[in-house]
Amino acid sequence: MPKLSPRARARKIKLLLFDVDGVLTDGKLFFPPLPGVHETGSVEVKGFHAHDGTAIFLARQAGIKTGLITKRVSETVALRARDLKLDFVRQGIQGKRAALEAIIKEAGLSPDEAAFVGDDIIDLPAMRLGGLAIAVHNARTEVKKEAHYVTPHSGGEGALRDAVEYILKAQGKWKTAVAGYIGD
Repeated sequence: MPKLSPRARARKIKLLLFDVDGVLTDGKLFFPPLPGVHETGSVEVKGFHAHDGTAIFLARQAGIKTGLITKRVSETVALRARDLKLDFVRQGIQGKRAALEAIIKEAGLSPDEAAFVGDDIIDLPAMRLGGLAIAVHNARTEVKKEAHYVTPHSGGEGALRDAVEYILKAQGKWKTAVAGYIGD
């Protein structure tokens, strides 16, 4: 059977899942001391790019479900996920492939209809399962080698937006999604 091109794979996508640290953020973690806020006396702080937030809305406009799978547990991530109205949020996950399998089943889809965006080796099992594996520009070399598509921007700098644009343009839904977003 012929190998599918990345664009052919993107045309099938109905579910887009992604890692957080290094994909939705630049991977840096900040723990400023804030007495009384948390039992450790600090709170986890992360920076998110506005372009990625727009990407989630555009994906939703085009009928693509979105979500995150991350090893860390963070109230900051939970807050951002609620703000973005993500369909699936899985924190504290060591086995990302199993989590992706469960989400695909819950969504009533097949693996070839799912894309996963990652940056490090912990993401490889999920990337290997889905129909479209996406690595961010600053992903580890091993991850880029297994990706079907590598974003032009780094994690935390609009990489998720790149992934959504790539998928929606392959599906011919980009202009309609943008028009719905800006009200034209």
